[in-house]
Amino acid sequence: MKELELKYGCNPNQKPAKIFMSEGELPVQVLNGRPGYINFLDALNGWQLVKELKKATGLPAATSFKHVSPAGAAVGLPLSDVLKKIYFVEGMELTPLACAYARARGADRMSSFGDYVALSDECDEATARLISREVSDGIIAPGYTEAAFEILKKKKKGNYNIVKIDENYIPAPVEHKDVFGITFEQGRNELDINKDMFTNIVTQNKELPDSAKIDLAVAMITLKYTQSNSVCYVKGGQAIGIGAGQQSRIHCTRLAGNKADIWWLRQHEKVLGLQFVDGISRADRDNAIDVYISDEHDDVLADGVWQTRFKVKPEVFTKEEQRRWLENLTDVALGSDAFFPFGDNIERAHKSGVKYIAQPGGSIRDDNVIETCDKYGLVMAFTGIRLFHH
Repeated sequence: MKELELKYGCNPNQKPAKIFMSEGELPVQVLNGRPGYINFLDALNGWQLVKELKKATGLPAATSFKHVSPAGAAVGLPLSDVLKKIYFVEGMELTPLACAYARARGADRMSSFGDYVALSDECDEATARLISREVSDGIIAPGYTEAAFEILKKKKKGNYNIVKIDENYIPAPVEHKDVFGITFEQGRNELDINKDMFTNIVTQNKELPDSAKIDLAVAMITLKYTQSNSVCYVKGGQAIGIGAGQQSRIHCTRLAGNKADIWWLRQHEKVLGLQFVDGISRADRDNAIDVYISDEHDDVLADGVWQTRFKVKPEVFTKEEQRRWLENLTDVALGSDAFFPFGDNIERAHKSGVKYIAQPGGSIRDDNVIETCDKYGLVMAFTGIRLFHH
């Protein structure tokens, strides 16, 4: 098949819409549903991300995509009991691929609501069961077991978008994009990101363990498919905070850092001990937890309000308690798609437990950025490679 008609373009008024190949056959098959323009943008970007994550780490990978940027990305490392609880997967079968998806979906559950899933490997039944419970628009993978396909095709009243991609497909080395009737052309970004990229360490502290190299690779590959400007925090093989599409890099660092902080705060005993009313949806639990942690906690704890979410009125999670808990977040890796122009980015990253940093370097203020890293004993590698994605 050389072309595929889409439901509509970016918006319902943008018709007709299709994807097509000038030469050869499309490398994708729609097995169920009717994907739209944005669905395929998320699917194809997400597939590239997970394919590269698996190549770089040797582990199965998953990503949760929303509006052409990842909300989460991860490799298939085992989950602790605490992570199983905050990702709502306690008591479920967790294969390595299922662990990857649980991590990708769970790190920023609010942003992942209504996601498009990409998997590096054939979707197995365990992973399909996790996906089946979540609000999601579709999935792309190189294949599906019979049991997984039967589970997924029941989603959205039988309209869940299920796409199979040829894992051996190699795109043309030159790509094109039309904007305002004008065609842009460029060579594809074929940069191979792996653990060897982080050898040029410019800080006094040069101790970069293999685990940190894996986390930095996860960060940089995630950034390769995140709308710029972008910054990514990673811990334990999963993105825990992604800041995408901001005009200012410090705003990216703050946005991603705030998400990383929330990920960690969700693991505090006060949050783990919240007693939700019976029958509340996972999405409503996510929203309640977010408000409970935030400066707006009075809204959810007000008389007549908390009873709609909680069996027992929670204690206030004070800012001082949160600050003390955040001090336990350590050994976080941070990647940036372009150089840090000021040391304020490092100051903010340090507050969220960042110890390892990878960025291109090349700013006229590199000395200030390095000096700020040295002040906190951080390790920073200059990659010499920019990863803008638009």
